[in-house]
Parts: sequence; structure tokens; C-alpha cells
Amino acid sequence: MGSTITEKILALHAGRDTVKPGELINAGIDVIMCHDVTTTPAIDMMKANGDLHVAYPERVVIMPDHFVPNKDIKSAEMVAKIRRWAKEEKIDKFYDIGRHGVCHALLPEQGHVRPGTTIVCGDSHTCTHGALGAFATGIGSTDLAAALATGELWFKVPESILFRINGALPKGVYAKDVILYIISQIGVDGALYKAMEFTGDVIDFLSVESRMTLCNMAIEAGAKTGIINPDETTLEYVRAHSNEHFDVFHSDPDAEYSQIIDIDVTNLEPMVALPHLPSNGKPVSQAGNIPIDQAWLGSCTNGRIEDLRKAAAVMRGNKVAKGVRMIVVPATTQIWKQASREGLLDIFMEAGATVSAPTCGACLGGHMGILAAGERCISSTNRNFIGRMGSPESEVYLASPATVAASALEGKIANPTTYKQD
Repeated sequence: MGSTITEKILALHAGRDTVKPGELINAGIDVIMCHDVTTTPAIDMMKANGDLHVAYPERVVIMPDHFVPNKDIKSAEMVAKIRRWAKEEKIDKFYDIGRHGVCHALLPEQGHVRPGTTIVCGDSHTCTHGALGAFATGIGSTDLAAALATGELWFKVPESILFRINGALPKGVYAKDVILYIISQIGVDGALYKAMEFTGDVIDFLSVESRMTLCNMAIEAGAKTGIINPDETTLEYVRAHSNEHFDVFHSDPDAEYSQIIDIDVTNLEPMVALPHLPSNGKPVSQAGNIPIDQAWLGSCTNGRIEDLRKAAAVMRGNKVAKGVRMIVVPATTQIWKQASREGLLDIFMEAGATVSAPTCGACLGGHMGILAAGERCISSTNRNFIGRMGSPESEVYLASPATVAASALEGKIANPTTYKQD
């Protein structure tokens, strides 16, 4: 019996020929990503347990992103503490204001994600990086401290579910719609502690950025990671962003999966996840007449240049509806600059939107667009739990950038297929 790509990567990093689902292993970690929220507790734990130091500073990448620009004294002191610690530990890969961004967009952009590697971060959406054929998963601050101090972590080898996605995406339907549909079918625990492996004709067609959107939301189905076997599209992206060595792995034809799910997207509509779960997805035609107060475009799920282009194509020459706030947040400094060069920011602002510096911000109810009681927001983010973007009496609806843009124009949840697409 063959092995999945996930099993092969974990076996290599555990110093084993093979591993099987359910086994407990210690695996070396190639990249440890740190952002502002979960890193300070890890630093405190390291200092409290014998003043531990970072075992491999060259493997650590730091990028404050959740409350940047700093929203208050507490967040400023938090990042100041991380800056001091990074200097003490001689960690050079620190992406501060002016070259910063949302961590899961910035890490691959800066060449720190490569096929065959292991990546951890104290953030659940670390599974994004499986789009490039890496084993990437979110961890808590305790495990983050352990990884920093030792360079390795223990894992239970996950079973894998194979999602074979075929057909042709209709106009106005994108990767975000596909993953919202999948989660609506299997539920928020449908892939609990499993690897969601994506393959099929649709995957072959998708850009790396769209693949990141798929893998990003694997955690919303309870998965340990999302992953895609590398192809030439993957390798072109990696070679354009990194000169580092990497090993490419693919699942064997006779690899064993706990489940195989076939999905035909030919008749898929744009999807909207209604409050208060990502699994509460419905085709936009069935969402009903739902007015909105805010449209939010950004995040580690859909704040990349491809996402901004899709939204701008819908909004070009149109105006945001009266009474609606639209906030656009490019995910990294480079994306912001590129969007400016392409005239996308002008399109948004001429339509009546505002454009922010890169930040996680309102996605987690931090700042830069949080909601008041009774307000509704349609968002390109990944979660719509109660109180996720502000008041527990607000509502968040998840959708693709195109659907977010169309809804901003109409003042209610709207179908983007009636607008120009890229």
C-alpha cells in the first residue's frame, strides 16, 4: 500500500521510511512562523521554563499582523516585546511595518513556503501553505514554545480525505465558493484531525492563490491541514519566490484514504455562508433579500492581488450603495503596492470604498472595521462565528471577493454573475 503526500512529508521529517495514520511521531520543523497574538505567551513560557532560547533562529519568521498598525497601548507593548525578543535571539526574518502583511499571505510571497517542508504557526489558518505541497498546521502557544526551543514537535499522523474536484467553474464562481460548498456538505467537523487533500481538473486549472483559499479554510471543516500535490504551477510559483532547496512529494496511486469525495462544480452557484457557521453555506440565489451595512474585502483567505482584481472588475464604474461601508484591505505591503500600480485602489475609492494598510484587523474583531450590534457584514474572511467581527449581536456572511463587491454595490447580498468578471 502506498502513502499520501502528508504521510511522506511527515515520514521524512521523523527520520522514518514510512508512517501510518494514528502513529505518534516527533517531526523536525522547517519553518516556525510567529505573529503578534500567540507569540508573547510562547516567549513567557520559554522564559519561565529555564530561560529557554530558540534552537534554530534561521527557521523562525516573525510578522506582526493581527493588531497592526498597533491599535492601542496593549498591542503596541505586545509587539515591542516581540521585537526585543527577536533581537535577543538573533532572529533576522522580521517583517515589520512598511514590509509587513497578513502572515499567511506574506509567508509564501517572501519565499518561506516550499514543497515538502513542515510549517507551524500559532494560528489555525496555517493550513493555507499546504497549497504549495507542504505539511502546514496551526498550533497553540505551548506547542509554539516547544517548537522554538527544540526545532521539532510531536504529531499524530492524520488520516487523509481525498476531494476530487472536477468540471468547469461557471462564471462568477471561484475557489472560495468551492470550499464553502464543501464545508456545507461535510460540516465543521467533517474532516476532524484529517488532511484534506484536493485534486482533480479544477485544481489543475486554479492559480496558486486560489489553491491557498481552498487550503486556508480546511480548518473550518476541522482538518489538521489542507494540501495539494505540487505540479508545474506550484513549481513556477516557488521558483519565482525562493532560491532554497526543496523536495517534491506526491501521493501514490495506491495511497489509502479514509474517504474519497467526488465533486462536480459544473452547476455550482456563488455561495454565501450565513450566520453563524462557515458550514451554513447556501447558493446566493437561496440566500434571500438580506440588506448589509458593511462589505469587507481582505484577510489571509481572500486579500491577495487576484482577489482584489476580481472585486475591482465587478466594481469598476459603479458606486457602493448608500448606507453601506466597504473596506478593502490588501493582505501585504507588496500586494498594496501592486494594486496601486494597477489602478485597483483607485477603482475601489472612486466607487466609494476605503482602503486600509495590511492587517488582520476586523477579521477577528480586532480593529479597522468591527461591527456594532445589529449590523450585518458580508466578508471575504473565513469565519462567521458569533461575535467574530465585533458585537455578538452582529451578523457575518462569508463569500468570495466578487460576491462581496456585488453586494456592496447593491446594498444587499447579491449575485456577482450579472457583473463583469475578470
